[in-house]
Amino acid sequence: MTTPAARLRAPEWLGSDLARRWGLPLAVIALIVSYPLWAIEDPFRALFVDKLGMDMDTVFQMAVYVMLALGLNIVVGYAGLLDLGYVAFFALGAYTLGWFGSGLFSERNLHFLDVGNKELPGLHLSFWVVVPLAGLFCAIAGIIIGWPTLRLRGDYLAIVTLGFGEIIPDVFRNGDDIAGHNLTNGVRGVTQLDRPGFGTTLNDATGGLLPDRYSSLPSELKPWFYTILFMCLVTIFVNLRLRDSKMGRAWIAVREDEIAASAMGVPLMRTKLWAYAIGGVFGGLAGSIYGSFINGIFPTSFSFQISIIVLVMVVVGGMGNIWGVIVGASLIAWLNFAGLGKIGDWINGAIPGSGNDIDITKYKFGLFGILLILMMLFRPEGLIPSARRKAEFREGEGEASLYDVAR
Repeated sequence: MTTPAARLRAPEWLGSDLARRWGLPLAVIALIVSYPLWAIEDPFRALFVDKLGMDMDTVFQMAVYVMLALGLNIVVGYAGLLDLGYVAFFALGAYTLGWFGSGLFSERNLHFLDVGNKELPGLHLSFWVVVPLAGLFCAIAGIIIGWPTLRLRGDYLAIVTLGFGEIIPDVFRNGDDIAGHNLTNGVRGVTQLDRPGFGTTLNDATGGLLPDRYSSLPSELKPWFYTILFMCLVTIFVNLRLRDSKMGRAWIAVREDEIAASAMGVPLMRTKLWAYAIGGVFGGLAGSIYGSFINGIFPTSFSFQISIIVLVMVVVGGMGNIWGVIVGASLIAWLNFAGLGKIGDWINGAIPGSGNDIDITKYKFGLFGILLILMMLFRPEGLIPSARRKAEFREGEGEASLYDVAR
């Protein structure tokens, strides 16, 4: 017989360790998945779109930077390798789409599972083929770049990666005449890139749920949102599995003490190369879908500032903590694309007679620098640090217990 108290008692799974660990992340994911269904419609539109500027275009770019930050977190947060040239993988992923999804090589006419016009010249592979191909190219590039450089440590490694981050966009800038071949179209860039799509057969079979070809109209950006969201979820899943794997533990050991890790049998060079290559994969994936979304790739779009912004995202969120990096990337990306402009509007509206004279966006890099300084002074472990990182900082202050360090 069931008593009233038993009927009112919460289900057992609500108090389980699984619910405590995954309840909040799953709830947040559910809100994000349903974002196009409620946030851009009345009455929430007044807050999220009009006040915060979080329209579908901004949210898409925020998700791209979440992927970039999670990829860099593998290199910096897990393996402890300071990489100042991560934008190179972002650029290489975008140009992979330019090579295999545009009319750049107009002397060829190859189409493979694409949903565009079959008469267009150039190499046109399906977008769903080009995306993993971009990740593969960036992994190979990570190995090529990392092999001669990862023997260095600390500031020397940072300087070398900074050099590669500057060299690769410059190669794309001057790639219109390499041994008599036009590989990048130089400063003119590559435009009219192929867009994702599922073709007319799947479009008709699903009643339009899977679009024939993605559109760039502001009112039809939901497919883009769900595509980048799926890629972000895959990135998070892979990051979680890597963190808890044997390789993840080897990365953390190398980050903490290379000499001790080597003495315990961890192959330093191979472990670092894996971190650099896997981190590059996610930069390439993000670059490929970003290039398709903006429908144009230009060498000036991949500046050194992007590497710094992504690094700031990782540091502000909490190096080594996946959820912290996601929060840091979302916050900084929102400030970069919409937040600072909205804050400027609020300030102009609050100060009588100011009009629109205050333009905060002109000082955004200075403000990001101030934010980073403040984080280093008052919360160096990040907004949401991992338990290990938090214990390390407390240990440096002489406050950590043996239990905290063991965690």
